[in-house]
Amino acid sequence: MQHKITALRYQKRNRHRVNVYLDGQYAFAVQDTIAGTLRVGQELSADEVTGLQGRDVAEAAYERVLNFLSYRPRSKSEVWSYLKRRAVPEELIPALIERLQTAGLLDDEAFARYWVENRESFRPRGARSLRFELRRKGVDESVANEAVTGLDEPESAYRAAENRARRMTTVDYATFRRRLDGFLQRRGFGYSVSKEVVNRLWHEIHPDEGTDDADQALPGQASA
Repeated sequence: MQHKITALRYQKRNRHRVNVYLDGQYAFAVQDTIAGTLRVGQELSADEVTGLQGRDVAEAAYERVLNFLSYRPRSKSEVWSYLKRRAVPEELIPALIERLQTAGLLDDEAFARYWVENRESFRPRGARSLRFELRRKGVDESVANEAVTGLDEPESAYRAAENRARRMTTVDYATFRRRLDGFLQRRGFGYSVSKEVVNRLWHEIHPDEGTDDADQALPGQASA
């Protein structure tokens, strides 16, 4: 059975939604991008109405994802999880993901580079920690490894620890080393990198003082 479109009217509270009237009565609403393909007088079958409503669900989900991506880049896994949380029908998700990838809005390699660069700028971390964070966000292991290739860990560790170190000007070397080493290892830096940076910062802050125990490992650690 065919139904004729008798009116297309923008909603008062949402100018991106259009109410569709069939045979003189309100039938359903769609995004304005979909309504642009319709015209008054056009006849629709029941299957065509169902198809339009399905397209509307997908289009609304796409608009929500664009907003989700506007805050920062996301991984494919993050977007997939977001769509599931928003109760988007699972059968629609692959097509939405593909649409985003085709538009250049979803790229795990670009996301991994962004994540590492952002951490380097604001909260430097070791390669081990960065790989762990990327894997938690669903990034493939090979992509995560590539993103941290070439990372200058001693320099990153130095920038991560510098401000903290300069707030410990009155403590002895053993305390300085224990606190700073723990901080750096929690940031994912290995013992050898931590030891190098701790000694570098100690000598910058105390150029006239030695480190008699500089070559001794902290309790529970092996010497590098």
